[in-house]
Amino acid sequence: QVQLVESGGGLVQAGGSLRLSCAASGRTFSSNAMAWFRQAPGKEREFVAGITWSGSSTYYADSVKGRFAISRDNAKNTVYLQMNSLKPEDTAVYHCAAALSRYIVTAIRGIDFWGQGTQVTVSS
Repeated sequence: QVQLVESGGGLVQAGGSLRLSCAASGRTFSSNAMAWFRQAPGKEREFVAGITWSGSSTYYADSVKGRFAISRDNAKNTVYLQMNSLKPEDTAVYHCAAALSRYIVTAIRGIDFWGQGTQVTVSS
C-alpha cells in the first residue's frame, strides 16, 4: 500500500503560481511512477503530468505544457507540481497518484493509489 497526502493548494489570481506537494508513505516510493490528475466540477478526472520512478522522464497534458513542472525527491518520498501562469480553467481538485509501474501512466485505469486531493482555485 501507498498512502499519499497532498498539500499546497489554495486561491490564486490568474497569472500566479502555486507549488503542490505530495508526501508518500508505505511501500517503496522510489519504485513507483507518479502522476498528478485533476478534476473540475462537473467534469471527469484528467491527467495533468507524470514522472518515471527515477525522475528521468516527464510527460504533460497539452493544456499545461510549458506552464507546469513535475518533479520528485525520492530521498524525501515527495513529488511536486510547480504550476506557473495559472488560468481560471486550471481550477480543480488536484490528486496525487501512484502506479505500481515504474513508467509514466496517463490513464486512470493504470493508477493504483490515489491521494484525497487538494483544491486549486484560480480567480480571473
